[in-house]
Amino acid sequence: MAASGGTLNCEDFSMFQEVLKVMRTIDDHIVHALNTTLPTVSFSGKVDATQTCRQLYESMMDAHLTRDKAIKHCIAQSSEEVGQLREQRAKDSENLALLRLLRKEQTKLKLMKSELNVEEVVNDRSLKIFSERCRIHYTPPNVKRSSV
Repeated sequence: MAASGGTLNCEDFSMFQEVLKVMRTIDDHIVHALNTTLPTVSFSGKVDATQTCRQLYESMMDAHLTRDKAIKHCIAQSSEEVGQLREQRAKDSENLALLRLLRKEQTKLKLMKSELNVEEVVNDRSLKIFSERCRIHYTPPNVKRSSV
């Protein structure tokens, strides 16, 4: 799964987080984007605020969907790995290296699942800021959020 800052690496959690950080740039800079693109009252005739808000909203929703898919893809991949390691451990319960690998993968899976919570907070914050600034210019369609 590709990201604007690189390729999503589900194997290395620190790289996974780094790519997500780059993918969250639009959310991190939403206040700046709104301040620089939405006109003040004196310049309101020179910029189409409705179109600007719509474009920002669509970009934000695309970013949210892309990150959600990326995180869920890595969770599925890691879950599959945990399942395989559990099967191997059931056959060879004395193998300490296998047990360490299983625990490492379980920890990584738990951390990836926690990223879904982080994602929800980031998305909610961005949508709140967006609606505060754009509510008079653009009302987005009702978004059906996928359940975790």
